Amino acid sequence: MPSSLDQLKATGTTVVCDSGDFATIDKYKPQDATTNPSLILAASKKPEYAKLIDKAVAYGKEHGKNIDEKVDATLDNLLVQFGSEILKIVPGKVSTEVDARFSFDIEGSIEKALHIIELYKDMGIDKERVLIKVASTWEGIKAAHTLQSKHGINCNLTLMFSLPQAIAAAEAGAFLISPFVGRILDWYKANTKQEYSAETDPGVKSVQKIFNYYKKFGYKTIVMGASFRSLGEITELAGCDYLTIAPNLLEQLYNSEDKVPQKLKAEDASSLDIEKKSYLNDESLFRFDFNEEPMAVHKLSEGISKFAADAVTLKGILKEKIEKA
Repeated sequence: MPSSLDQLKATGTTVVCDSGDFATIDKYKPQDATTNPSLILAASKKPEYAKLIDKAVAYGKEHGKNIDEKVDATLDNLLVQFGSEILKIVPGKVSTEVDARFSFDIEGSIEKALHIIELYKDMGIDKERVLIKVASTWEGIKAAHTLQSKHGINCNLTLMFSLPQAIAAAEAGAFLISPFVGRILDWYKANTKQEYSAETDPGVKSVQKIFNYYKKFGYKTIVMGASFRSLGEITELAGCDYLTIAPNLLEQLYNSEDKVPQKLKAEDASSLDIEKKSYLNDESLFRFDFNEEPMAVHKLSEGISKFAADAVTLKGILKEKIEKA
């Protein structure tokens, strides 16, 4: 009997590893890998990554007029070094995140993304193997539209919690979106004091709704469910385009032989009664509809703050190393 992980892959779902740890990524043979400042921060504390940090510090010392610029240069280089090493393991793409402090800055996001792609180019890596991650704010979505349409840079819109965000991202031509399943569940459990099964999980239902909307209206943007809390959330989304899964849950799937039937099918969406909406040139409507979902507003804000805080912590570690070097 094939493992549950192999069965999941057989449903048409591309498995992505949600980790910055190279050994973990190599074990589960995912197609792609996705990282963020929190994952890189965790990985950077392990002794086996000391050489990468030393390289990044050496690079940062030579780039920048003051300590803050040197730290920024070091962090960018470190993210790209991690991405480059990951690309030696996975056959597909790696996601590298734009600093969360640019979440409400269109031009800043574009500039940082172009710089990251340039760093990858310097390491001999083509932009086709990189996804630039930006938050699913209005500004992040507009930045992704420019990066995709004018620069041919593929984007991963992260911290996605609502259909309005997903619709706007698809209209922007985003290569991929990352709706966060577990964080939606967290909010509902905290605010309703209810327990949810995998079938009634509001995070699962959110991804199902986005998947069906995209397939119904022919959008090519890839739906990649993310942020899982349990195997049930994953198996309920079997058949979703991509799923990015943390190492502990990949291990459970790897060691299980439980059946994983396909739950999501693109062809089933055609018969669904779904209203088509558009936000492409209507910022006020996007903001209003997004604002009507308190969970999404709260979780987006919280997610940006958390990623930004972890980036600050990582910068603090790098600053100390630069000053000692």
